[in-house]
Amino acid sequence: MAATIRDVAHRAGVSPSTVSRVLNNKGVISDETAQRIQKAMQELHYVPNDFARSFATGSAHTIAIVIDVENTEAYSNNFFNDTVFGIETTAHKNDYNLLITNGAEAFGGIDSVERLVLGKKIDGVIIPESIANEPFLKRLNEQKFPCVILGRHEHTENEISWVDINNMQAGSLAVRHLFQKGYRKIALITNGDKELFNKDRVIGYCRELQDCELPFDQGMIIHQISSIDECKRKVVELLKSENPPDAVICSNDLLALGAMRAAKALGIDVPNEFGIVCFDNTTITEVMEPSISSLDVNTYELGVQAADILINQIENPTSSLRQILLSTRMIERRSTQRKQGGCPYESASG
Repeated sequence: MAATIRDVAHRAGVSPSTVSRVLNNKGVISDETAQRIQKAMQELHYVPNDFARSFATGSAHTIAIVIDVENTEAYSNNFFNDTVFGIETTAHKNDYNLLITNGAEAFGGIDSVERLVLGKKIDGVIIPESIANEPFLKRLNEQKFPCVILGRHEHTENEISWVDINNMQAGSLAVRHLFQKGYRKIALITNGDKELFNKDRVIGYCRELQDCELPFDQGMIIHQISSIDECKRKVVELLKSENPPDAVICSNDLLALGAMRAAKALGIDVPNEFGIVCFDNTTITEVMEPSISSLDVNTYELGVQAADILINQIENPTSSLRQILLSTRMIERRSTQRKQGGCPYESASG
């Protein structure tokens, strides 16, 4: 039979209420008594009853992250997995459980998350910016319920904490790197045009073109490209045009693979005639031939920061809101290592 709190109290020579105060970190207990209780718990292999503890303290010691399982592109990737790992690691370190709950409309949407909040099943929630709707955020704000948004959250009347990648900086770094490597006509291919992170990357791209005194051509920005084959076809079109680019920046590693296949199909040398950069620093970018220069984002740290902010809000309700942008860095690989004196191809239309 599993040990109870009374068994621990008897072994340590204290009352059950004293054991409870140690478990819940309540009241003033001498170090000697606390150590005696901890030793008794270890000897008896005592596991606290989380339900009873939450009832006593008013805390579930659980945080939740909301996902939309219908959006497989957003959640079936290393970016999201690393972020969740960072959240889980930080939660565990602070003695919180992590609950992953579905915010897809088919599964009740945000209403299902609100039931967890109202039912006091969780102490705080992390919500991706893409599914953080304003009415729900307003209700959380009115209840002063701890919440952190994954992604920069704009145009809201609700005061909210968020953590995001500095995507403007990433767009700028990509252009600057290509410019320093001798590329002068740089295209940008994104997998969407509504998302704030894509908009920020475009802003960074445009600003750096201006700073580098490079020409801006609206036709060099291509949106809504979602597959390898679609990207290959689009890059082939660009390379066969009268004024082709000599480099491209891609939203992710799969689009970079499409760009690579386009260059190979036309017999264009990467990197000497055509440079490629992407925003995902994944295993794919390392094993491609040639390997792809990438913007590296510490997505694990994104999760750590989000969980840190949330737990601080839970344990310090009067703490200030925090809004953090994490920096990116360029990982140079062979796809942009142009030979000294290399020049663009004369024509790709043949």
